[in-house]
Amino acid sequence: MKAELFFSSAEMERIRNAVAAAEAATSGEIVTMVVAESDSYREAETLGAVLLAGLVSIAVAVVLHHVTIWTYIPLVFVLFPAARAGMRRMPRLKLPFVGRARLAEAVRERAVRAFYERGLYRTRQETGVLIFISLLEHKVWILGDRGINAKIPPGFWEGLAGELARGIREGRGCDALCAAVAGCGAELARHFPRRADDTNELTDDLMT
Repeated sequence: MKAELFFSSAEMERIRNAVAAAEAATSGEIVTMVVAESDSYREAETLGAVLLAGLVSIAVAVVLHHVTIWTYIPLVFVLFPAARAGMRRMPRLKLPFVGRARLAEAVRERAVRAFYERGLYRTRQETGVLIFISLLEHKVWILGDRGINAKIPPGFWEGLAGELARGIREGRGCDALCAAVAGCGAELARHFPRRADDTNELTDDLMT
């Protein structure tokens, strides 16, 4: 599913309001973001396409009653581009060829890149928090800036991310994200209460 279509317009408004409410009591800045996938996984795409082309080639050779290497290998080469195109059109087919560690690392790297691309590292008190959702992998990464990490242990974010990922898998994406935003805001308010001169430095809208 395309990231921009995962939440409805009404849900995106709920998420925006949840962020605004969470930031009302803290100087922290919360940003939510959803992407379709964190990586193209080209190695999985190629491996899957080779195997798919190989299976189809065997079936075709059997139907033609010509199961020889001279038929099989050319068929694999002929069918490979179509098989690769199919893997690209249906990214979930790549997942069986990607290890868990590779998936987790891809999501983490994409979240870190988004953190810097979207300017979360430029907040005045270094209190930016990114709640990052990657749909293909069904994974969530919550990343805080240096000011936050000095006071809030990583385990808190991991627990919040796990609850959000579970909610998305169960079809409660909007509710789960709003709850994660509220939990994030409550924890930030404990350590970084809102200052009199606080301004909204980052957008409250869901990023894609």
